[in-house]
Amino acid sequence: MELEAAKQIGAGLATIGLAGVGIGIGLIFGNYVSAGIRNPSAAPKMFGNVLLGFALTEAIALFALVIAFLILFG
Repeated sequence: MELEAAKQIGAGLATIGLAGVGIGIGLIFGNYVSAGIRNPSAAPKMFGNVLLGFALTEAIALFALVIAFLILFG
């Protein structure tokens, strides 16, 4: 196998983590909306935790993209 083909396969495998991140972000906000509908007075208090969860989940996506770029161009 040529080196360029191996790099392409490796970068593709590294970006599989982005699918999990999409599911995670959907679950975070879906559960927030569900909880906000059940208890509207608690929704503003939970919003900070929701943003923290979103930021940490999105960081995983950035790490996956950095690894993919390192494989391709490193």
